[in-house]
Amino acid sequence: MLDTLHPFKRNYLDRNGNKLQYVNEGSGDPVVMVHGNPSWSFYYRNLISALSDKHQCIVPDHIGCGLSDKPDDSGYDYTLKSRIDDLEALLEHLEVKNNITLVVHDWGGMIGMGYAARYPERIKRLVILNTGAFHLPESKPFPWALSICRNTLLGTCLVRGFNAFSSAASYVGVKRKPMHKDIREAYVAPFNSWANRISTLRFVQDIPLKPGDRNYEMVSDIAASLDKFAKVPTVICWGLQDFVFDKHFLDEWKQRMPHAKVHEFADCGHYILEDASDEVIAHVKTFIDENSIEAVQDSVA
Repeated sequence: MLDTLHPFKRNYLDRNGNKLQYVNEGSGDPVVMVHGNPSWSFYYRNLISALSDKHQCIVPDHIGCGLSDKPDDSGYDYTLKSRIDDLEALLEHLEVKNNITLVVHDWGGMIGMGYAARYPERIKRLVILNTGAFHLPESKPFPWALSICRNTLLGTCLVRGFNAFSSAASYVGVKRKPMHKDIREAYVAPFNSWANRISTLRFVQDIPLKPGDRNYEMVSDIAASLDKFAKVPTVICWGLQDFVFDKHFLDEWKQRMPHAKVHEFADCGHYILEDASDEVIAHVKTFIDENSIEAVQDSVA
């Protein structure tokens, strides 16, 4: 069933002894899609199918996620820098260095924009989906559920023992209608044991909340780099019923990227590509077409 729902060739990059799985479908200007936690490349399956006729769609599974290897802490440093390094290594391996449309969701915002901060000249367009690339907005309390997962032994037991984070997300992450059972099972399938749920927990534990936390300065630097993209065409599609990346985060994006075209979905949640797949994909395709080199040349002419 998983192969039917996620029908893409499996490609692997060796990353210091760990296999990083990635989708590489189609040809043309590259579209790089970066997922978050607790999802994997499966999240982008419909967008890949919609764009791969005209674009090279590159979608990695972060180490510990999806179809990539899931080493313990001795085999991988589960932190933001490692994630950005992995994305950079993959794009260098594929020789993708120009005209990138970057699509980001959840932790993918921090990872993708961390890469973009290193190579701003490579980014042609930005597609932002319920994510952040800056510290928790001052107006936003840190959600209690994340606090339990991040800071307590109970959270560790719930996330790694019972797959509470991934399983719960497959229910509360959509709002228009429940995920079909097969889709929900596909989301949680890679996280099928205590060992294979390590990344789900480490992502939450890696959230920097105050100076002195690991990655706090890195997040500050990524946030400061957003000024470099003030003239980069940007579209934001946002589910307003996301309990983490809610209107506080959207307002921050609007302030930092005032040029962005924004589509708000009042009845959708975190997994906006599940709740409003057809609408979001249509917006993304229109956005890419309107900001193609050909469209710009036509407008000038």
